[in-house]
Amino acid sequence: FIIIKLAEMFAKDGMSFLASCQNLVPRPWVIDDLDAFKLKWAQKTWKKAVIFVDNSGADVILGILPFARELLRHGTQVILAANDLPSINDVTYPELIEIISKLKDENEQLVGVDATGLIVANSGNDLPVIDLASVSPELAFMASDADIVVLEGMGRAIETNLYARFKCDSIKIGMVKHPEVAQFLGGRLYDCVFKFNEV
Repeated sequence: FIIIKLAEMFAKDGMSFLASCQNLVPRPWVIDDLDAFKLKWAQKTWKKAVIFVDNSGADVILGILPFARELLRHGTQVILAANDLPSINDVTYPELIEIISKLKDENEQLVGVDATGLIVANSGNDLPVIDLASVSPELAFMASDADIVVLEGMGRAIETNLYARFKCDSIKIGMVKHPEVAQFLGGRLYDCVFKFNEV
Protein backbone atom coordinates (compact mmCIF):
# COMPACT_ATOMS: atom_id res chain seq x y z
CA PHE A 1 0.00 0.00 0.00
CA ILE A 2 2.74 2.47 0.96
CA ILE A 3 4.77 1.65 -2.15
CA ILE A 4 1.71 2.17 -4.37
CA LYS A 5 1.00 5.54 -2.72
CA LEU A 6 4.63 6.60 -3.19
CA ALA A 7 4.60 5.59 -6.87
CA GLU A 8 1.35 7.54 -7.35
CA MET A 9 2.90 10.58 -5.66
CA PHE A 10 5.98 10.47 -7.91
CA ALA A 11 3.80 10.08 -11.02
CA LYS A 12 1.63 13.04 -9.98
CA ASP A 13 4.70 15.23 -9.44
CA GLY A 14 5.99 14.40 -12.92
CA MET A 15 8.45 11.70 -11.88
CA SER A 16 7.38 8.34 -13.26
CA PHE A 17 8.82 5.26 -11.60
CA LEU A 18 7.92 3.23 -14.70
CA ALA A 19 9.74 5.71 -16.96
CA SER A 20 12.81 5.49 -14.73
CA CYS A 21 12.72 1.69 -14.93
CA GLN A 22 12.40 1.81 -18.72
CA ASN A 23 15.53 3.99 -18.95
CA LEU A 24 17.72 1.45 -17.17
CA VAL A 25 20.57 0.08 -19.26
CA PRO A 26 19.93 -3.62 -19.98
CA ARG A 27 22.10 -6.37 -18.57
CA PRO A 28 24.86 -7.36 -18.67
CA TRP A 29 25.96 -4.32 -16.72
CA VAL A 30 29.51 -2.99 -16.56
CA ILE A 31 30.02 -5.03 -13.34
CA ASP A 32 27.31 -7.67 -13.07
CA ASP A 33 27.51 -10.20 -10.24
CA LEU A 34 23.73 -10.31 -9.79
CA ASP A 35 23.40 -13.95 -10.89
CA ALA A 36 26.15 -15.04 -8.49
CA PHE A 37 24.40 -13.18 -5.67
CA LYS A 38 21.00 -14.70 -6.51
CA LEU A 39 22.56 -18.16 -6.40
CA LYS A 40 24.15 -17.41 -3.02
CA TRP A 41 20.87 -15.90 -1.74
CA ALA A 42 19.19 -19.27 -2.32
CA GLN A 43 21.91 -21.12 -0.38
CA LYS A 44 23.00 -18.83 2.43
CA THR A 45 21.54 -16.85 5.31
CA TRP A 46 23.46 -13.97 6.82
CA LYS A 47 23.24 -13.19 10.55
CA LYS A 48 23.79 -9.42 10.36
CA ALA A 49 23.75 -7.00 7.44
CA VAL A 50 24.92 -3.40 7.42
CA ILE A 51 23.40 -1.39 4.59
CA PHE A 52 24.78 2.08 3.84
CA VAL A 53 21.80 3.87 2.31
CA ASP A 54 21.97 6.61 -0.27
CA ASN A 55 19.20 8.73 -1.76
CA SER A 56 15.94 9.58 -0.09
CA GLY A 57 12.60 9.02 -1.77
CA ALA A 58 12.18 6.17 -4.22
CA ASP A 59 15.70 4.76 -3.72
CA VAL A 60 15.18 4.04 -0.05
CA ILE A 61 11.45 3.20 -0.17
CA LEU A 62 11.36 1.12 -3.37
CA GLY A 63 14.92 -0.21 -3.30
CA ILE A 64 16.57 -0.55 0.09
CA LEU A 65 13.54 -1.20 2.31
CA PRO A 66 12.16 -4.13 0.26
CA PHE A 67 15.66 -5.67 0.27
CA ALA A 68 16.00 -5.08 4.03
CA ARG A 69 12.55 -6.60 4.53
CA GLU A 70 13.61 -9.76 2.67
CA LEU A 71 16.75 -10.02 4.78
CA LEU A 72 14.61 -9.69 7.93
CA ARG A 73 12.27 -12.37 6.59
CA HIS A 74 15.28 -14.67 6.32
CA GLY A 75 16.22 -13.99 9.95
CA THR A 76 19.00 -11.48 9.30
CA GLN A 77 19.45 -8.54 11.66
CA VAL A 78 19.61 -5.40 9.50
CA ILE A 79 21.39 -2.14 10.31
CA LEU A 80 20.51 0.74 8.00
CA ALA A 81 23.30 3.32 8.17
CA ALA A 82 22.39 6.84 7.03
CA ASN A 83 24.20 10.16 6.87
CA ASP A 84 24.24 12.31 9.98
CA LEU A 85 23.68 15.53 8.00
CA PRO A 86 22.14 16.31 4.58
CA SER A 87 24.30 15.87 1.49
CA ILE A 88 22.77 16.42 -1.94
CA ASN A 89 19.62 14.24 -1.80
CA ASP A 90 20.79 11.57 0.65
CA VAL A 91 18.37 10.40 3.29
CA THR A 92 19.57 11.42 6.76
CA TYR A 93 19.59 9.46 10.00
CA PRO A 94 16.68 11.46 11.53
CA GLU A 95 14.66 11.16 8.32
CA LEU A 96 15.22 7.42 8.11
CA ILE A 97 14.10 6.95 11.72
CA GLU A 98 10.89 8.81 10.87
CA ILE A 99 10.32 6.81 7.67
CA ILE A 100 10.77 3.47 9.45
CA SER A 101 8.51 4.49 12.34
CA LYS A 102 5.76 5.41 9.86
CA LEU A 103 6.12 2.12 7.98
CA LYS A 104 6.04 -0.15 11.04
CA ASP A 105 2.70 -1.14 12.48
CA GLU A 106 1.84 -1.35 16.19
CA ASN A 107 3.29 -4.89 16.35
CA GLU A 108 6.72 -3.83 15.01
CA GLN A 109 5.85 -5.39 11.65
CA LEU A 110 7.15 -3.99 8.39
CA VAL A 111 4.52 -5.01 5.84
CA GLY A 112 3.94 -8.35 7.54
CA VAL A 113 7.56 -9.06 8.52
CA ASP A 114 8.90 -8.86 12.08
CA ALA A 115 11.04 -5.72 12.12
CA THR A 116 12.41 -5.97 15.67
CA GLY A 117 15.77 -6.85 14.08
CA LEU A 118 15.84 -3.61 12.09
CA ILE A 119 18.10 -0.88 13.47
CA VAL A 120 18.71 2.59 12.06
CA ALA A 121 22.24 3.85 12.72
CA ASN A 122 24.04 7.14 12.24
CA SER A 123 26.99 6.60 9.89
CA GLY A 124 28.71 9.74 11.20
CA ASN A 125 29.07 10.88 7.59
CA ASP A 126 27.89 14.04 5.85
CA LEU A 127 29.11 13.45 2.30
CA PRO A 128 27.75 11.52 -0.72
CA VAL A 129 30.93 9.40 -0.54
CA ILE A 130 32.13 7.55 2.54
CA ASP A 131 35.43 6.72 4.18
CA LEU A 132 34.64 3.51 6.02
CA ALA A 133 37.58 4.10 8.37
CA SER A 134 35.74 7.16 9.72
CA VAL A 135 32.26 5.89 10.55
CA SER A 136 30.69 6.75 13.90
CA PRO A 137 31.98 4.71 16.87
CA GLU A 138 28.44 3.40 17.47
CA LEU A 139 28.17 2.09 13.91
CA ALA A 140 31.66 0.60 14.05
CA PHE A 141 30.68 -1.29 17.22
CA MET A 142 27.37 -2.51 15.76
CA ALA A 143 29.04 -3.57 12.49
CA SER A 144 31.92 -5.47 14.11
CA ASP A 145 30.20 -8.86 13.73
CA ALA A 146 28.35 -8.23 10.46
CA ASP A 147 28.68 -10.95 7.86
CA ILE A 148 27.52 -8.83 4.90
CA VAL A 149 27.97 -5.13 4.09
CA VAL A 150 25.96 -3.38 1.37
CA LEU A 151 27.08 -0.05 -0.07
CA GLU A 152 24.46 1.63 -2.22
CA GLY A 153 24.82 4.60 -4.54
CA MET A 154 27.43 5.87 -6.96
CA GLY A 155 29.44 7.83 -4.38
CA ARG A 156 29.59 5.18 -1.66
CA ALA A 157 29.64 2.01 -3.76
CA ILE A 158 31.47 2.97 -6.93
CA GLU A 159 33.56 6.12 -6.52
CA THR A 160 35.04 5.44 -3.07
CA ASN A 161 34.64 1.75 -2.20
CA LEU A 162 34.35 -0.31 -5.38
CA TYR A 163 37.67 -2.06 -4.68
CA ALA A 164 37.41 -2.03 -0.87
CA ARG A 165 37.92 -5.47 0.66
CA PHE A 166 36.01 -6.66 3.68
CA LYS A 167 36.36 -9.49 6.17
CA CYS A 168 32.77 -10.39 5.31
CA ASP A 169 30.63 -10.68 2.18
CA SER A 170 29.87 -7.40 0.44
CA ILE A 171 27.67 -5.89 -2.22
CA LYS A 172 28.41 -2.63 -4.00
CA ILE A 173 25.46 -1.43 -6.03
CA GLY A 174 24.93 1.81 -7.90
CA MET A 175 24.26 3.55 -11.18
CA VAL A 176 27.01 5.24 -13.19
CA LYS A 177 25.90 8.86 -13.57
CA HIS A 178 29.16 10.58 -14.53
CA PRO A 179 30.80 10.15 -17.98
CA GLU A 180 34.27 10.00 -16.39
CA VAL A 181 33.23 7.07 -14.18
CA ALA A 182 31.63 5.27 -17.15
CA GLN A 183 34.84 5.72 -19.14
CA PHE A 184 37.03 4.53 -16.24
CA LEU A 185 34.91 1.38 -15.85
CA GLY A 186 34.62 0.79 -19.59
CA GLY A 187 30.84 1.02 -19.40
CA ARG A 188 28.00 3.26 -20.46
CA LEU A 189 26.41 6.26 -18.84
CA TYR A 190 23.54 5.03 -16.61
CA ASP A 191 25.07 1.57 -16.56
CA CYS A 192 24.61 -0.32 -13.32
CA VAL A 193 27.16 -1.87 -11.02
CA PHE A 194 26.32 -4.90 -8.92
CA LYS A 195 29.54 -6.18 -7.39
CA PHE A 196 29.23 -9.13 -5.01
CA ASN A 197 32.26 -10.38 -3.10
CA GLU A 198 32.10 -13.47 -0.94
CA VAL A 199 34.75 -14.29 1.65
